[in-house]
Parts: sequence; C-alpha cells; structure tokens
Amino acid sequence: MKQLKESGLNKEQIIEAYKHVLRGRRLDERLWQLTRIGKTSFNISGQGHEVGQVAKALAFEPEKDYFLPYYRDMTACLVWGMTSKDILMGSLAKEDDPSSHGRQMPNHYGSKEHNIVSHSSTVSTQFPLATGVAYGAQLGKKDYVTLTTTGEGSANQGEVQEAMNFAGVKKLPLIFVVENNGYAISVGIKEQYANETMAERGPAYGFPGHRVDGNDFTETYLTFKKVVDDARNGKGPALVELMVSRLTSHSADDDHTIYRSKEELEDMKQKDGLLLFEKQLIEEGYLTRDEMTAIDKELKAEINKATDEAEAMPDPTADTISDQVYAD
Repeated sequence: MKQLKESGLNKEQIIEAYKHVLRGRRLDERLWQLTRIGKTSFNISGQGHEVGQVAKALAFEPEKDYFLPYYRDMTACLVWGMTSKDILMGSLAKEDDPSSHGRQMPNHYGSKEHNIVSHSSTVSTQFPLATGVAYGAQLGKKDYVTLTTTGEGSANQGEVQEAMNFAGVKKLPLIFVVENNGYAISVGIKEQYANETMAERGPAYGFPGHRVDGNDFTETYLTFKKVVDDARNGKGPALVELMVSRLTSHSADDDHTIYRSKEELEDMKQKDGLLLFEKQLIEEGYLTRDEMTAIDKELKAEINKATDEAEAMPDPTADTISDQVYAD
C-alpha cells in the first residue's frame, strides 16, 4: 500500500478525506437502521466502497465537473457536495429532496446545484447520458470533465459498450468507472464476464484502462488524478476498474448469507477498507485513535441532527405529483 504522503495531499486534506470516508460509513449505517424500522422503504449500500470513492472524487473539480453516479455512490456524492440531510431526504421521499423531490427510489442521487445528474433504476443508462454531457463539453469548448460509474455486473449492459465506443471515437473528456465488488447481486465474476479484468476493455475502445485497489487511497487518488488531467487536456477518456468489497447484502431485499460463506464474510470484514485506512493513518502519524474517536462522535451527532431535520421536512402532496417530472 502506497504511503499517504505520496499522494501529494497535505495533512489537513488527508484528515478531511478520512472524515468523508467515516461520514459515508456512518450515514450508510443510519440508512440501514431507518429501513429496518420501517421509516424508509429500501436501501442499497456502499459499505466497503468508501475509501475508493473518496479518493476518486477528490481528483475532480466538483464546482465545474459533472458526475453521473450509480446507486452505491453515496460517499462520492457527499464529497461532490451533497449533505447528509440531502441524502436522508431522498430516502425519506421528502419534497425538498434535491435528487427528485421525493419522486425517485432511495439511493438515486442527484443535485442540480452540484452538477450531479440523477439516474434511472434501469442500470447503466447513465453511461450514454454521460457521453452526451461530455460531448457537450467538447462541442462547447468547455473545461469540464465528466465522471460516470457503475458496478461490474451492470458494466455488461449494452449501453455501456455503446457509450465507451462513442467516447473513444470522439475522444471525449469522460472517465468511466467500474466499481468491481465481485458480485452482481448473487452472481460472482466467473459467471459475469470472460475477460480477465474489466480494465482491459478500455483499450478495446481506444483508450487506457486501469485497475486499482480501492482500499489503497493513494494509488486510487493518483490514478484518477492522472486520467482526469489527461481528459481535461484533450487526451480523451479512460476506464478505471476500482476493486472494492461489498460488505453488506446487495440491498435491503437481499440476504447474502445464502450465497456467501461465513469464511468469506469474515475475511472480508477483516479487510474492510475503513479499518485499513484507519490503521494507515495511525501508523503514518496523521491521527491517533483518540482523535478518530472524537471525529466519530462529531459525525454521529451531525447525522443524528440531519436525521431529525430530514424527518421533520414536509412530504410531497398529491396535487404536485406531476411537478418536477415534466418541463414547463
């Protein structure tokens, strides 16, 4: 694992990255709680993806770049500018939910304010949309890069191949990400695709492909910084395969203990990216365990406050059912 100082980020930035990782984990845990007690209808988790998502998002310029996420990208959306309250309002289907004003399923992230484009429940349809956003930058000679993500199971959809082909032909300023956690719901990678890695699909479409360890913050950040800089400087798209773990079931409607062994689940918990990141921060002198405990306490208080505020927000009313759905 590469040392954190090799990232080029200073101590304050590294600690802020850790706060993003831990905020993502604690907020994800809260969403599970709300689902289990019946206050929300559904949750699809990103636990195990957080370190890679934070490192990925920090390589972009959210004030001008565009992000078309998929349903596990909550932590990246937080780095991009969404708040815990924004996320909670989406899961609680509140009128002020920035993703869809309570009209989408939970975990369908979007924010016009932060250049995050909302996505469909039909997986990977965000990929061809992202090519359009990136093509707009090229045609308008705009200095922004587009990021779009999906899982390795969804990456086998036809839309993904069409999007990558178009982006390669036009050399668009677009970064494709496949967050590979090894399972398409219950289907392991041996039954999903025949190629050795997802990354090798990039060169097939005429642009670089990179595979990175999503638990290695520095490796992931530096890889994304390089491909983002290249895209911004007219060198075209790239594909990054982000190797991560899915610590939970696929969603609130799934039970992964049916198709994953106890040994696999225990081994995965021991290799949790959050724990590895904390160990590295302590060993390299960025934080002490006591300081981490204090940060955790602050974040839990923040999420408790956000939960109370989100629950108190008004629900959409029946007479507004078509609002925010069709253009005026």
